[in-house]
Amino acid sequence: MKSALNIVENFPLPYLSKTPDAQGIIHYSNEENETWEILYERQIKLLKSRACDEFLEGLDLLKMDGQAIPQLPSINRSLQSLTGWQVERVPALIGFDRFFNLLANRKFPAATFIRRKEEIDYIQEPDIFHELFGHCPLLTNQDYADFSQHYGELGLAASKEDRRMLARLYWFTIEFGLLQTESGVKIYGGGILSSKEESCYSLESSIPHRQPLDILEAFRTFYRIDQLQKNYFVIEKLSDLQQIIESDLPGLIQQARSLGMKPSAYAPRENAAC
Repeated sequence: MKSALNIVENFPLPYLSKTPDAQGIIHYSNEENETWEILYERQIKLLKSRACDEFLEGLDLLKMDGQAIPQLPSINRSLQSLTGWQVERVPALIGFDRFFNLLANRKFPAATFIRRKEEIDYIQEPDIFHELFGHCPLLTNQDYADFSQHYGELGLAASKEDRRMLARLYWFTIEFGLLQTESGVKIYGGGILSSKEESCYSLESSIPHRQPLDILEAFRTFYRIDQLQKNYFVIEKLSDLQQIIESDLPGLIQQARSLGMKPSAYAPRENAAC
């Protein structure tokens, strides 16, 4: 019989961001780089026909490949020259204040650890694969980058209650948004782009409901952070994101509150406070 001590000793340690050396370089292990390679290669195969063109172009602009985990100084040099953005090393989870402040200052937060191989298909914490592969290629696109900055500015000025509503809008756009193109619906949300299962499910499954983005509807729509989505919102072009910022978001938030949340698409026992 295992003792309590053995159980504690064998329990996986929490993920911690890695510290760079004096030149800003993080020395990842061979196993960590192998994990990146596995994740990168399988997502590239899935996304060639499913991701939006702007994402694939961003991968090329950042010279991102499957050889090793990208180093932030290299990513930052490219982003700075293209859209004025930077990636900033943070712990896995940060509060709303720091999150909105970073975005408002054109800095994208990224934890510098990568998931363990036993959690290769899903990790609740946002790791460096999700942040760099899922989001950074689209930060090379000016519309996407400008929206992210303006969203951060809006979040800084919002109340605690309104920030929760804004988080829902971010979820249905930057994290799990879809894009209508001439060649069909494509993916631009980083939460989908970095997920093996959701990359196919979001476009091909008959289970989720896909609809054109309506901000009021997004504010009223329930979501789960730990399950495949039941609802996706579709925009027609990335420049539509700027129209969101130009909308009366505080007014729409109040209207959404007065109308109340729409019925959840999840089973009652699956519901959570999102």
